[in-house]
Amino acid sequence: MIARLGGAIRDAALATLVAFGLFVVMVGLRTDVAPGGELFLRQRWADVALLCALVFAGRLLVSLWGLRPHSLGQSPGRAALTAKLGTFFAPALLAFALVLPFVPGIGRYELDLGILVLTYVMLGWGLNIVVGLAGLLDLGYVAFYAVGAYSYALLAENFGFSFWICLPLAGILAAFWGILLGFPVLRLRGDYLAIVTLAFGEIIRIVLLNWTELTNGPNGMTGIPRPTFFGLPFSMSGEPDTFAGFFGLEPSPIHRVIFLYYLILVLALLTNWVTIRIRRQPIGRAWEALREDEIACRALGINVTATKLTAFALGAMFGGFAGAFFATRQGFISPESFTFIESAIILAIVVLGGMGSQIGVAVAAIVMIGGFELFRDLEEWRMLVFGAAMVVIMVLRPRGLVGSRTPSIALGERRAVSAAHVSEGKG
Repeated sequence: MIARLGGAIRDAALATLVAFGLFVVMVGLRTDVAPGGELFLRQRWADVALLCALVFAGRLLVSLWGLRPHSLGQSPGRAALTAKLGTFFAPALLAFALVLPFVPGIGRYELDLGILVLTYVMLGWGLNIVVGLAGLLDLGYVAFYAVGAYSYALLAENFGFSFWICLPLAGILAAFWGILLGFPVLRLRGDYLAIVTLAFGEIIRIVLLNWTELTNGPNGMTGIPRPTFFGLPFSMSGEPDTFAGFFGLEPSPIHRVIFLYYLILVLALLTNWVTIRIRRQPIGRAWEALREDEIACRALGINVTATKLTAFALGAMFGGFAGAFFATRQGFISPESFTFIESAIILAIVVLGGMGSQIGVAVAAIVMIGGFELFRDLEEWRMLVFGAAMVVIMVLRPRGLVGSRTPSIALGERRAVSAAHVSEGKG
């Protein structure tokens, strides 16, 4: 017992030392603006001491309690119970999403937050095809998001196409760029694949930033057309050819917000439905075989080239759909909206939700995007709380919030696959 305690204390002290090295620069020293406009260096050593103490206590508890990933796998009984709960949880979550705009007390802020969460749910499901099903670590997924957004903006501005025409075109163009990315990385795996996809995302952002004749560069594109309800614009004039006038309603800006909410909900559900359907097809099983072992996949005679390209293309297409929606919702886009941090957030949603789990990705998006708003009053400390929550989740649930799986195909009765037999979120 004494030896274990001593080892835990040494482990906690080492973690505290590493934390001190990080916090002394990131927290302890900060530049502020004086009343006269001059910069001065403010020292916050008390905050550094508090954070180091929290790291020491947290690491000590983890070491003493033996909270290790290998000790937290679900038993077959718990996996079956989780699967049964999932059958009720998913319909309940869908029913709540359908009635959210009409819940008493729900206003503009809650609807805007719901639109944001559903956008990341759709992006997470799109990336889940590439990372969760095919096992291809993609750090540049935001590039397809940007291609979809700029495709819609350019087509609508230069050719006058409506949103309903630009939406499929944006998805097709994003899928085309997904295939272009897929060809150079056919022979790459693991970290090398991640580096190339990261570079691809940065290349797209830099091109958008510097091709000023087409994209207006860092100034972005404004005046992007808003979507209409089958040709009926959401105008406050109340004319007969507007949404409010046609249905005899009092003009209100909330009508457009509700329409956008249900639009992204339909797009997200379409992404989920297509993913589930394709997962049960031969190409979907080929993705999962590729994820488990590429060499064995080749030995079985599966065309690895076509399998990778279809995963990249399909995932990119849904990213393009989400990008087109983002452009029409915001009415303004710029390269600053498509930085690497967006790819990192989407990848974190997939990993924390559970590799290949549709419901897990949705729950992770709600927790990460919606739950993040709960800490808005903490200002600069909310990022620290957010990061600590992610660390706790990965320690307690290393295979994601939903670790168990249901086989895509089975002989006879389908039995849930325990989390102990599911790969962790390592890419």
